[in-house]
Amino acid sequence: MSLLQINPCDNVAVDTETGHKTALCDIKSGASVIKYGYRIGAAKADIKRGEHVHTHNLMTSLNIRESYTYSPVDCRLHAVEPATVDAYVRENGEVGIRNDVWIVPTVGCVNGVAKRLAVLTGALALTHPYGCSQLGGDHATTQKILAGLVTHPNAGGVLVLGLGCENNNIGEFTRVLGDVGCLRVRFLNCQDADDEIDEGVKLIRELQSYADAQKRERVQVSRLCVGLKCGGSDGLSGITANPLIGRFTDRLISMGGSAVLTEVPEMFGAETILMDRAASRDVYDRTVVLINNFKDYFTAHGQTVYENPSPGNKAGGITTLEEKSLGCVQKGGAAPVVDVLGYGDTVRRRGLSLLDGPGNDIVAVTNLAACHCHMILFSTGRGTPLGAPVPTVKISTNSALANKKRGWIDFDAGPIIDGRDLDGEFFDCVLRIASGAPTRCEARGECEIAIFKDGVTL
Repeated sequence: MSLLQINPCDNVAVDTETGHKTALCDIKSGASVIKYGYRIGAAKADIKRGEHVHTHNLMTSLNIRESYTYSPVDCRLHAVEPATVDAYVRENGEVGIRNDVWIVPTVGCVNGVAKRLAVLTGALALTHPYGCSQLGGDHATTQKILAGLVTHPNAGGVLVLGLGCENNNIGEFTRVLGDVGCLRVRFLNCQDADDEIDEGVKLIRELQSYADAQKRERVQVSRLCVGLKCGGSDGLSGITANPLIGRFTDRLISMGGSAVLTEVPEMFGAETILMDRAASRDVYDRTVVLINNFKDYFTAHGQTVYENPSPGNKAGGITTLEEKSLGCVQKGGAAPVVDVLGYGDTVRRRGLSLLDGPGNDIVAVTNLAACHCHMILFSTGRGTPLGAPVPTVKISTNSALANKKRGWIDFDAGPIIDGRDLDGEFFDCVLRIASGAPTRCEARGECEIAIFKDGVTL
């Protein structure tokens, strides 16, 4: 067994083969267990040096409410030599890294039509079950997410596919959508068409012709926005893949680019790290609200704030939510936090933004796509085939996963545990994908969306 002590202050070390923790000294019952230099919980009982530390003897220390203090730190990044990618510059000046035609249903009732049109044309059908029988916030949320997808610059063209009698009918949806022009977006109301399949194919072919006229051109990497996401984690996530992504994030932001960190429940226990990096008092205050509102969401539904990690996370060596969160937030690097976004908002500022939303994989990648992230850097210690509407780059935390699931994994961060420096190789990999190289998900046609729901369905 090879043990790694991550921080000199830690009283546990990580088995580099299994990801599980071992006590480096005797730890008294109730005393703090330290990993990454931070408290990840308290000992349930006396723990002897060399003993396995996991769910049987370690418990969370999270509370429903924490006291926070505005204590800003200087985390400005130094500018670095810029880089470029090959991308599509849209008529409105936005940049996209893909050029497919998307079919976005206003309501789940036309999902079958969307899927049929996708088979006939090769367009991507972004199906979902909502758009009708929703009230208040849920209805508005569905509209915001769908609007973010329709206006996403990665889409070379979009067919908005409606039924006609739904709450989110095309007339209502366009009030949220605003003016998108007639060249890149078309609308089809199925109840109005004599043959919705023939009409849909015709409109998609027109959109594809429009998209085909678009050509990649060299643009500064400062135009790029990446989403940051954790899948099923293991004990190496916070040692290999997530720090690797964090160093990429810092380099991208140093070049003027943008990154978005979401999964608010996976900030619990590590939130003060992000709060201390707030670029202003306003950003700090909004980060506090972000954390507390999501804790209120848990308690309003009778759930405890530490209901995580999942069984897969635990099998991989993650014991408490604090431990998972301290690994997760490393994807955000060390850059200042410049903005806090609501669920369904789109990116407003260059730099690192926090995005409200849950950690559920499909909901989170949809949230990041609707936020106008061009691609998603997705670390995983357990593996998943999931793909979002935007390129979803899977980074394995360990080489065993990368070797077993070659059809899922785009980059293996496992060699970092042996001292390999993969920063340059990973940076080049991400830029190649941004310039058109397909991810494993794209090669298999994996593309899913899911929308957050928190209210009544009629």
